[in-house]
Amino acid sequence: MTTTNQPSTSPHVVSEREPSSTRYRNTATMIAEAGPSFVAAGYHGIMALYARPMAGRQVHLVSENRDIVDFVRCSYLGLDNHEIVVAAAEQELHNAGTLHWSCARTRLNFSILGDLEDNLSDLFQARVLTFTTVLAANMSALPLLASGHLTNGQKPLVVFDRLAHATLAYHKAVLAAETEIATIPHNDMDALEALCRSHACVAYVCDGVYSMGGHAPLLNLADLQQRYGLFLYVDDAHGISILGNQGSGFARSVFSDLGDRTIIAASLGKGFGASGGILMLGTAAQELLFRRFAIAHAFSASLNTAAIGAARGSAVIHRMPALRRLQMTLRENLALLDRLLPTRNADDVLPIRTIPIGDELQSVAIARQLLTLGFYTSAIFFPTVARGAAGLRICVTASHTEQQIRELCQAIARTLEELREGYR
Repeated sequence: MTTTNQPSTSPHVVSEREPSSTRYRNTATMIAEAGPSFVAAGYHGIMALYARPMAGRQVHLVSENRDIVDFVRCSYLGLDNHEIVVAAAEQELHNAGTLHWSCARTRLNFSILGDLEDNLSDLFQARVLTFTTVLAANMSALPLLASGHLTNGQKPLVVFDRLAHATLAYHKAVLAAETEIATIPHNDMDALEALCRSHACVAYVCDGVYSMGGHAPLLNLADLQQRYGLFLYVDDAHGISILGNQGSGFARSVFSDLGDRTIIAASLGKGFGASGGILMLGTAAQELLFRRFAIAHAFSASLNTAAIGAARGSAVIHRMPALRRLQMTLRENLALLDRLLPTRNADDVLPIRTIPIGDELQSVAIARQLLTLGFYTSAIFFPTVARGAAGLRICVTASHTEQQIRELCQAIARTLEELREGYR
């Protein structure tokens, strides 16, 4: 959590330079506020479920011994159980004869990992470094950004979007030990431009596609970069694969040349359908810096051989015409959902839809009823969203059938009507 009680150069900007025990993290308060919602979600059996994968988007729910349709996984193109991806994972594990090397990457690397990074670099036209998760990638990159080594030795003002993902915002306290930190309202380009005018060096940290729906105004950000030299760090975990040439993603499609002022983080475990995270870098100097000093590169292990194989298999699909067909199927499924169930993100080509409910316990109860009807959706509540802004999140994929989407929408409409009837 981030407190917002300091003045700054703009009434919309939260200055976070001065030390405070709760300025960057307030875990005790977060647990106290969110605890009842988690208790309710656990009691109703809609959180931390164990299931066996099946074909398409069906899974077998072990605790209830029945099959349900999953609308929570973020494998937007359905590549996570694609036969090419699964076979490549099995093959690399078999070829290597081991799953994991227990040493830092500055010491020893699988040769197939080097091959994969070269493969992904060619696929995305960037210098790609792999990490075990996007969290590890962000943890590695952001302190280097704060140090000034990515901005010609000048420590930047690091500005976070208010809705930047937890795997970004979590690192504010670490960055604040090196440089000044600020937070601006979501997608507030006026506030960001004011900071660009008042500071010689500014870096902006945001999501490309936000996990609760919506996206960053990348064209506006590119304009600020052009006019003020703004450094951009974009986490495009939810944008990769679903858009762009060879699935380059939402952010990479806008920035044709990353250069030395744009870094894109992305996931190999969502739309890409494999496992792990990556950083897309623009220069050889950045790559060398990260290979030496990125904390998850210097002090942790690499992707395991099955994950390397899965990523290799997905990269094959990303070069096939089949990828474009999957992208189009995803858009068709989204269009169907939007016709049947209008939401604030309707007609967005990005695959996340949210239904506002407001009350946390009502959101949990609705998600439980939908699960009873055979559909698993995510009840979202604080700290994932603001207090009083609870709701449901629906992740549509290319693997969902038209019947599954229609039946989900019917179940949601019926459940919401029953809720309204209960208040009459």
